[in-house]
Formats: sequence, C-alpha cells, structure tokens
Amino acid sequence: MADGHASSLVLPGGNNPVQEKQTPVVPGGPFISRRMASWWSTIEDLQWPQKKIVDKIKRRAEGFAAANIDTAINYGFHIRFDFANYFGQLHGYYAQVKEELHQRGIRFMEHYSCNHVERPRGNAEWHTLQKSQRHHTLLFHDPVAAKYAQYEGYLFQSLCEVDIRDGSRGYAKQYQLETFCHNNPHFLDMHRKYLQRHQQEVGCDGFQVDDMCNYAGLTTCGCTWCRERFRKDYGHEIPPFGEKAFWGDVSKPMLQWGNYDNPVFRDWLKMKDDSITDHVKMVKETIGQKPLMTCCSSTGPVVLNAVSLNLERIAAQVDFYMLENVGTNIKCVHWVEKDAEALQQKDIARKRGHAPAIALSYTIYREGGYLGWALARFWGVANWASTFHQRLEEDPADAMEVEDLIQPINNWEINYSNLDCHEGQDLVEVRLANNSYCRANGWKGTDGKEHWDKVKAWSEQFVKHNIGYRFVRWEELASADALLAENTPLVIDSMACVSDRQYQALCTYLAKGGAAWLALPFGTHDEKGNRRNVPFSTGLLARQYKQLILVKTATSGPVLNNLLTTRKCTPAVVQTAGNSNWAIRARKHKDRTVFHFLNTALVGKPHPVIRDISNVPVLNGIEADTKDNRLVVEVNTRIIPVSSLTVVSPELAAQNRVVTVIKKSQQVVELHFDLSDIKIYAVAQ
Repeated sequence: MADGHASSLVLPGGNNPVQEKQTPVVPGGPFISRRMASWWSTIEDLQWPQKKIVDKIKRRAEGFAAANIDTAINYGFHIRFDFANYFGQLHGYYAQVKEELHQRGIRFMEHYSCNHVERPRGNAEWHTLQKSQRHHTLLFHDPVAAKYAQYEGYLFQSLCEVDIRDGSRGYAKQYQLETFCHNNPHFLDMHRKYLQRHQQEVGCDGFQVDDMCNYAGLTTCGCTWCRERFRKDYGHEIPPFGEKAFWGDVSKPMLQWGNYDNPVFRDWLKMKDDSITDHVKMVKETIGQKPLMTCCSSTGPVVLNAVSLNLERIAAQVDFYMLENVGTNIKCVHWVEKDAEALQQKDIARKRGHAPAIALSYTIYREGGYLGWALARFWGVANWASTFHQRLEEDPADAMEVEDLIQPINNWEINYSNLDCHEGQDLVEVRLANNSYCRANGWKGTDGKEHWDKVKAWSEQFVKHNIGYRFVRWEELASADALLAENTPLVIDSMACVSDRQYQALCTYLAKGGAAWLALPFGTHDEKGNRRNVPFSTGLLARQYKQLILVKTATSGPVLNNLLTTRKCTPAVVQTAGNSNWAIRARKHKDRTVFHFLNTALVGKPHPVIRDISNVPVLNGIEADTKDNRLVVEVNTRIIPVSSLTVVSPELAAQNRVVTVIKKSQQVVELHFDLSDIKIYAVAQ
C-alpha cells in the first residue's frame, strides 16, 4: 500500500478521540468481544513490581483504551510450566495488568500452553529454539535442572508422553518441546491445581488454553495410561512400532504415517482425540462460567489427525471459536484459500448458540494489521489484532506496538462504520457439506484428493462468483428437519464416509423437494471408515430425485460456471462491469443490507531485508490493481432488500460516496459502487 519499512497507511481522522464510552469492568461471567488485541510480555516483566514494569503496564493500558480495544489477551510466558518457580511474581504482574485494564473498561484473558516444556536436545536445537521461538518468552531448565523440575510435587519428566519407538520422553522437534500426556492423571491434577491458583491470584476474565493437540504426533503415546485406555475403551493393544499393517510406511514424514485401512489405527486416532477432549472438559469445569477458547489454525484436512488437532471434537466445551490466521509474510495476502476455514469455524460457533467467532491475524507492519481487520469484517467475526514480537530472529527497529498499529483502524470503524459483527446475518444461497467422518477416517479418492480439497475448491468458486454460502457439518447432515429448514441447494462433493442416519436424512430431504448438487463418490464407507458392499450413491441415484443434480468434482475445474450457464444457480449478486477482482459479501444488519468488498488479487510487497523463519520476505506493504474500480452490480431485491447506500473505507478516511441505484425490473436493481483509489476493503452501508 505504501513505501517504507514502517507503516505509512494514512487514515485521516482515524485518530479521532474515542467515541465509545468505556466503563470499568465488573469481573466474572461470560462476555462478547469485538475488538481484541494481544498483550505481549517480555522476560523483564518478571521484575514486577519494579517501577519500570508498573509504569509500562499503565502506559500500555492507556494505549489499549485509546485504541478502543475491548479485550486484551496475554501473549508471552507461553510454555507456562517452564515458569513454575516464578508464578508468584508472574501472577502479581498479571493481576496488576488486569486491574489497570478493568479500570479502563477492558477485559483481560489469559493465554498459555499447558502441556509442554521447552527442552531442546543438543546444541543445534538449542540455537534453533533461540532463533525461532523467542516469542514464547524463553526461560527453561538446562538438562541438569530439568531432572528435578516440578510443580505441586510432580516431576515434569514423569508426566511426559512416552515415545512408542524407544520408550523415551515424547518430543516435538518442530518446537523443541517435551510433551505432557493428556491421559496422565498426575499431569491433569497438576494443571487443575494451577488453574485454581491462577483463579485466586489473578482472577482473569477468561482463558485460552493453547495447544490442545499433540505436537509430538504419531510417535506418542505409549505410556501406561494410554495403553490401558486404548485397551479398555476400544479393545485394542498398540502394536509395536514399524508394524506396517498399523503404522503404514514410516519411511515417510511422520505426518503421513498410518494405515487408514486398518480400523485399529483409526480407533487409535479417535482415542487420542478422546484424551484431549477430556482434558478440555476438566479445564472448563475448573474455570466455570468464564469463557474458554483454544487455538486452532485449521479444521479441515486429514493431516490434522497426526497431531490430534480437532476443534469439532472439543467444540462442546469451548465458548469462543478462533481462527489463527497465521502469517506475517507476503503470502498472507492470498486470503481466498482461507475462506473455507473461516466459515467452517463460524459454523461451529453458530451451532453452539451463535457463540462468538474470532479471527486472529498477525502482522509486523500496519498494512498487515489493516488486512487482518478487513478479513474479520468480510467474514463477519470479531477481530483479534496481534503483532508478532520476537517471532523473527531479530525484531525490526521500526516495529510497532499493537495498540498503535490498530488504533486508527478501530477508531475509524467506530466513527464511520460501527457494525456489530455478532448481529450480522450472512446471505446464504447455497450450503456446502463438509463431513468430518471423511477426515477422521483419512479418506482420499482415486485422484489423491480428500474431501476437504473438494470443499475448499467449492469455497473458492463461491467467493469468485459472489455467492453467499455456509457450511453444513456432520450433525446437521444427520437431521432431515435441519436440512429442510432452508430452501437452498446442498452441495456434496466426494463425501465418501456417510452414516446411515445421514443417508436417511438426505433421502428424506430430497423426497420432500430439497435440492442437492452431488459429485461422486458418495457413501462408499460408513462413519467408522468401513467400506460398504454397495455405496449409498447407487440407491440415491436409482430413486431419480427431481432436485438431485449430478455434477463433476470441484477440483476438476470451474464446475460452478456450468451451473450458472444452465441457470441451475442464479446468484442474487451479479457484477456486470468494473474490476472483477473484488469479492462481494452481503450481510444483513438488523433492518438493512450491507455489502462488504475485499480484493481477491492483492500483491504482497516484500520487505527488502527482513524474512520470516521460513525465509519468505515479511509483508511490508500491499499493492493492488485499482483500475476500473467503478463497479456495476445487479441485485435481486426479492432476496436482498436494498435501501440507500454509501461507500466508506478506511482508505477514504471520512469521505463517503453515494451509491447510485437504478431499477432494472420488478425485482432487480443496478447498483453503481465507486471504489476508486481503494485497494483492499470497502463497505456499502
């Protein structure tokens, strides 16, 4: 968007005085956030209550208030039990942070990883840790002290997962972590007691208990408790490492291990998910009514099974649902590929009583922060703004604090477009099925693609054609009443693993006039991954339902184009002139329709010197084609009521542009949107 190492995104009027009245926080109970930000801590904060640290807390709290941040989430001191010897001063620091924020009407959430300790193995990994994981706030035991490190009488080494290969302690090499076992009752007792102490000494407003997964992956866990649970709950023994019928080809990278054709292997993955789910239940029971969330950067692909990362499995225990939109480099501008993840997590939240959904985006410079905010607006979720202090090998001299970075954007929003993301209702024209049974059972088609690959391909085509969509997941797919509650087509692509209940629900839905677009295969396996003698597709197609349309799989090309050409799909929003790079998303806010515009062809401007840990240039700015940005869009008013509209954008500061409305027919109007000189985001409201 602009030249220079530091941010030069100019938002005239963005630093106007705070418009929203803030009142002191009354502690306790649930709450809903809209503008969140990370509260970064560094090792010197352990020197609390020295005056320098106290002054820094007050100064930053003022900055958060000026930026209209309503919730601060702790970042730093991440691998929490590495700091067991310093919990007194750490909790004292957090307690003061909370009080200063509460005085300014801002809530404070804790965020930490509970089931690891930093334990680099060897000199090379010690240096890797110091280079790549500085943002954890590193203070870990050396190999001698590590033998005696403990909390509440539990030696950390006795809580670790057991590597099935050789009986050593479980180790996540990608993060230089030794991993605690979610099944170990001593670990669970230690974590429970820590949460109770934290409640007493800090009393924060909510918790993000991070890394509810298993980063050591498929090498663990062969401890006594895991073996006993697998035996008791599933009736199996864990086979010796290398037994190909279970482990598959272990010469491949660990994330690709496992023989999914073996039901014992599939059961083992489910048992690992069970263990994490029970751990999350314990956390929720301990913190009570306070909101709980965990970290999740992905929910769709099969590869997540290897690290037991399964948000859908633990969803019933969680109150907030966040997408960690990872990335500070130039690739993060390719946001369309993230749309499916964002909307799937939004549906998970929707099925939990319209619980808050949140997008966390990292940035080094202001342009990245603006893009993260724009993504949250486009997706209709709360924005969690975060810098990434100490994630790079060396922090740039011109790096900004998050409160300074997000202040002009938040204040512009409050002054000129104060939409409540949680009340917005998305326009839904089609429903996209993603059945987690396919992921759980590791299904892949003869083309090597998995169910999630097909789902993402549909998502990207819907974004390209401005078609509003939402996800339908495993529970809803098993209810005919739920499927019949909406009069929109159901898109099913390569949904191989289908339960009897899901099949019957779909048959009832189609028999009663429901519409579906189906790409084979369908129902070749049951929900446990067992192959059916006759696939469900045989019976489905034999019934010749009038509203069932057989289509090609979405990964084969632009399948949606054919549906549009044959008018089997008639979008409510059709762009007829102007730059085609803009994605348009309609959303209803109370009694009015709002149109969000987000550029799909952004180009990341690389920093001339600084690269991230994967050696990709850090995002230093954003460029986009701004030619022909006067858009003409036809809207079906029978589906989307349209009233008078004006275009606003942070890139226009206080300026607004009236939208010309021309009536074309009884139910179609032509809207003329002037997005001239806008590169990233605009809204017509």
